[in-house]
Amino acid sequence: MSFSPSSRGRRPVAWLMLALLALLGAAWWWAGGRPVALPDAPSARIACVSYAPFREPGETPLDPDAFVSRARIEADLSALSGRFDCVRTYSQGQGLSAVPEIAARHHMQVLMGIWLGRDARANAAQIALGIATARKYPQVLRGVIVGNEVLLRGELPEAALAADIREVRAALPPSIPVSYADVWEFWLRHPRLADAVDYVTVHILPYWEDQPVPPERAIRHVAEVYARVKQAFPGKRVMIGETGWPSEGRARRGAAASVVNEARYLREFLRYASSVDMPYNVIETFDQPWKRAQEGTVGGYWGIFDVHAQPKFPMQGPVVEVRRWWLGWLAGAAGALLFVLSGLRRRRWQRGHGWLALGLAGFASGTALAWQVRQMIYACRDAWEWSLSVVACVAALLTALRLAQWLAGRLAGAPFKPAPAGRLRAAWLFVLALYGLLMVFDGRYRDFPLGLFALPCAGYALTAWLDERRRMPSREALFLAAWLPVLAGVVVALELGENPVTWLWLLLNLSIAASVFAAWRRARATPVMLDDPR
Repeated sequence: MSFSPSSRGRRPVAWLMLALLALLGAAWWWAGGRPVALPDAPSARIACVSYAPFREPGETPLDPDAFVSRARIEADLSALSGRFDCVRTYSQGQGLSAVPEIAARHHMQVLMGIWLGRDARANAAQIALGIATARKYPQVLRGVIVGNEVLLRGELPEAALAADIREVRAALPPSIPVSYADVWEFWLRHPRLADAVDYVTVHILPYWEDQPVPPERAIRHVAEVYARVKQAFPGKRVMIGETGWPSEGRARRGAAASVVNEARYLREFLRYASSVDMPYNVIETFDQPWKRAQEGTVGGYWGIFDVHAQPKFPMQGPVVEVRRWWLGWLAGAAGALLFVLSGLRRRRWQRGHGWLALGLAGFASGTALAWQVRQMIYACRDAWEWSLSVVACVAALLTALRLAQWLAGRLAGAPFKPAPAGRLRAAWLFVLALYGLLMVFDGRYRDFPLGLFALPCAGYALTAWLDERRRMPSREALFLAAWLPVLAGVVVALELGENPVTWLWLLLNLSIAASVFAAWRRARATPVMLDDPR
């Protein structure tokens, strides 16, 4: 017989799960392409925005030999002057000392930055160049910011930082205000530093808070923090030196990085800023790919414009998260075709049920892998990361293809054959456990590769549901399967259960672990040999 009575009873559930997975894949992409209504910004014009031109492949300000040409700065500021009144820079080196001169020609102002770090000699050179530039173009400067998050990085003590600020203050005319910029908590920890500055510059980034703030409460958080800082420094003007929201990368608790959330935050912040007397600067002009090395995927996507200087969203009207969402459906159709074609060699079960099962599995696999490729486009930084990711996706596709062929045969009534498991499943268990460890102990900047792991996890769960063999999984497989839900559960707990992505991650880990324990339970009922190596 092709099916035992118990297996026959499981077939409707298997069909339901296949259909549900395909439907979820289609719905995921469709939802990403729906326009989302958001409140309009009062204007597309922004008072000031952080400007760093390091957006070409391989460019980074961490390279001491990097240099930005005057022509690049000229082209950038010419385009930016139509929307921004001011740009904030962070350094005097690598060609950026030319910004004030060029900004003047485009009727823009500059919050000029002087970069400070651990190297005293480099600090002295930055200060000398900054003083010379400020004296040459005083009419362009909205202010000079001496040091950016030096206390946060722990690169200078408060006394040394204050001395550097006072040196710049003494060398410039009173008409040019001098400040220091850091996250708001560090200003509250170092209140005496306010004596060295003309105004206080704080960074308020709801996404990066130790207690991340979701977008629906972000502006209220900004208003509360701003009021708290103003109360802590009576008599000093307070400026928000950085605020913004990322468009790509992992979520932090309820703070999800997305184009829609970036547009929502910026529009609502501009509405709030227009209602109060508050100087501000938005981070940032362009996406900065080099920041992904320090902050993961999310670090590279805080720009209002992408690396090609194209706006990522409008300031009025609805916003779409995934503009070419139909590519996900196209990938699903391609997956369905591939899986159906793979079944041509299985002539003994060329029946409608088999083709339908292959088509559904292929569509679900195609949509999931397409989402993973979309994540790779934003996350991969170099040839090594691309190569590793592509190999992983191919392995996932081949695994899903093999499992789908067995599943289709089973649903089409082919003679029973043990489901593939063994070493291939053990390899996926090991990779999942390794990534789970990384997420627990070093997960702050790591993405969740849901699209990649969805294929083996869902595939092994479905085949285990219909499998009837009595083979004991290896001890290694049982050990890994026992740890997967624990590690994934810790990830959920670390984000206080507020991040929906962590629950999906837990579900995937539970799915593949369940396939191992289902085989273990069957084998315990009838003791047989250990798992085969297939």
